Amino acid sequence: MSAPVRPGAEARALLDERLALAGAAASVLAAEDDLRRQIVRIVEGYRDSRLRDELVGIEVGRLRGTTERNLRLQALEDAGVRTVHDVLVVGVERLDALPGVGPHTARAAVAAAGRLADTLRAGLPVRLDMGGDGPLGLGLAALLHRLHRLDGLLAPHREQLGDVVSSVDVLAQQARPARSRLGLLLRGRRTRSRAQEALDGLARWAPWLASTGLPDVVGRLTAHLAEQPPGPLTVWEDIERDAATYYALLGEVVPGINVLGHGALPTELVERIESFPLDTSLLRARLRGYQAFGARFALNQGRVLIGDEMGLGKTVQAIAVMAHLAAGGERSFLVVCPASVVVNWCREVAAHSELRVHRVHGPGREEALAAWQRDGGVAVTTFQGLSHVPAPPEPTPFALPAPTPFSPTAELFPPLMSALLVVDEAHYVKNPDARRSQRVAEWAAHVPRALFLTGTALLNRVEDLRSLAAMLQPELVASLPPSLGIAGAEAFRRHIAPVYLRRNLEDVLLELPPRLVVDEWETLTPAAERRYREAVASGNLMAMRRADLTVADPRDSAKLERLLEIVEQARDGGQRVVVFSFFRDVVARVAEQVALLPDVAAFGPITGSVPAAQRQDVVDSFTVAPAGAVLVSQVTAGGVGLNVQAASVVILAEPQLVPAVEDQAVGRVHRMGQTRPVQVHRLLTEDSVDERIEELLAGKRQVFDAFAGESSLAQHALAAVDVTEAELARQVVAAEQARLGYGPVWEELGTS
Repeated sequence: MSAPVRPGAEARALLDERLALAGAAASVLAAEDDLRRQIVRIVEGYRDSRLRDELVGIEVGRLRGTTERNLRLQALEDAGVRTVHDVLVVGVERLDALPGVGPHTARAAVAAAGRLADTLRAGLPVRLDMGGDGPLGLGLAALLHRLHRLDGLLAPHREQLGDVVSSVDVLAQQARPARSRLGLLLRGRRTRSRAQEALDGLARWAPWLASTGLPDVVGRLTAHLAEQPPGPLTVWEDIERDAATYYALLGEVVPGINVLGHGALPTELVERIESFPLDTSLLRARLRGYQAFGARFALNQGRVLIGDEMGLGKTVQAIAVMAHLAAGGERSFLVVCPASVVVNWCREVAAHSELRVHRVHGPGREEALAAWQRDGGVAVTTFQGLSHVPAPPEPTPFALPAPTPFSPTAELFPPLMSALLVVDEAHYVKNPDARRSQRVAEWAAHVPRALFLTGTALLNRVEDLRSLAAMLQPELVASLPPSLGIAGAEAFRRHIAPVYLRRNLEDVLLELPPRLVVDEWETLTPAAERRYREAVASGNLMAMRRADLTVADPRDSAKLERLLEIVEQARDGGQRVVVFSFFRDVVARVAEQVALLPDVAAFGPITGSVPAAQRQDVVDSFTVAPAGAVLVSQVTAGGVGLNVQAASVVILAEPQLVPAVEDQAVGRVHRMGQTRPVQVHRLLTEDSVDERIEELLAGKRQVFDAFAGESSLAQHALAAVDVTEAELARQVVAAEQARLGYGPVWEELGTS
């Protein structure tokens, strides 16, 4: 046991040391609190401004639809109170004093306006304005960036720092008389005893402080706060690299805001959905993040409408739901869709899952229906064909507590009951008076789970959405407040969040932004055309494909000229570029020419001879390089296994003979973690082999589109097409030789 701390100089030294540590710790914690307050102030100020704009645009007369009271709203308008915003600004007392209004109308109008304001405010989305100078632009981004960096250093020690600050404050006050030996002697016995105990308590911290290294931690945090903040480019690049984390932080700092990524769902529902265990053992597709969330949403909620924008993969989300249920022992599922997509559904189910599919439509419908009823699996039929599928028996009613994930037990439904009804293009049944809507509603009422899908925006037609939601969760729809009729689409979505999930491309931009493909058609220069004709005459397909980009003088390459223009545009726009080509000499030529451009850093080329570890090093260097950097790679070397989300522009120097190769290459950039729309430029030349390849692969490309990205089937699809590559090459060469007058046919004509 250590000796007691002596009053006077020894006590002063100990107190000063502990107070300095506590003061520095308090400054660090205060700096974090200040960052959070600034973020809240900016976001709430933005929301206040947005809310005011919304309320100013709503005429006071529309409050009639939000209350059953008889309001004298005309009197308000006559007195100059014309908008909902005016009602809130004027207030009850001043409204009551207006001629012809009275206390009844004043109180009811203000209450209705307040409810409407709360509804609108809760539904306002908050999105960082990348590069903008508005309230959600660089200022907010810089604060989030500073908070994120500080939080990463502070989080492991926050509790310890808080303990030091609070404890030192108490003990230092008690030990203060011991700073002077004489002063302490003049105090009463109780004060002297308390001061000595406090000093000894502060002294006993020494081993704990040494073991935790807390003084060094506080020093590092203090130094971090004193560092010069990074520039705007660094801030935006860091946010782009880990956008999901930054938005999660924003949602933590400003609770209740509608941050993007999960539609308009409230935070508590999002947390419950994300924790739902999704069984993908019977699923062949690799789900994107928002697709997995959609599947969990459907499973957790039981009866829902997913209204994602076209192209976001609603079909695979539904298949994931069926696969999960099948893995848990369910046997039977029914898909109802327009006749035009029956075949597509059958193919998608077979391609992306282990489930057996039955086409209950057209020839063999009865046999398929019997097989489904006997063996289970997925039955696919049309809205009209649903009338030929026997409706299931009425299920035993049961109550589901709201906080509990949807999990009906097997005893509640017959063993062969369809476990899930999927209705694709569900907007076809929005009219409750239509016969097909009634058939679907009957089925929906008799199955434990129902999943409606539609890519058609229903946000501006609230009644259509209300009608569909009523088929799924009628109790929820019946409980909707009357003010939603004029509160707008976002507010309506928030209130029906338990049944409706919609993500636009912009909503999932943080996770998977759109892919914009542009075919860049160029004309061969005379020099390139001569080289191309020589390749055609010799029947050399590979020489034909790269003739333009391997001419003796780079200035004679139309593709190269366009490629360099795209690179310069990307540099000026602050974007990074990846260039892919099948050919080693092409990537060498491109890397050489790109390196000559001002303010453009060239990386690579990555070729098949570059070891895998070294390829990753090149990508890592490219990732942290300034905007405008270019990575050049062979498509077969860099297009598989490497993640290049730092780029947002892809240039394909020539069309590939295997569509999956292009898709996988672009998928290196257009994948999870990408925050910008990905621009894909396919360089093509007119009247050349490029046209022939495009023509011959047009049909096959549609099939490969289903395997784009990183699904397990992409690898199998690539291997399957490789088998026919030689045949494709012969067709392309023969077509070009015939067009230009070369080859066996023309040689025979010349000798006859």
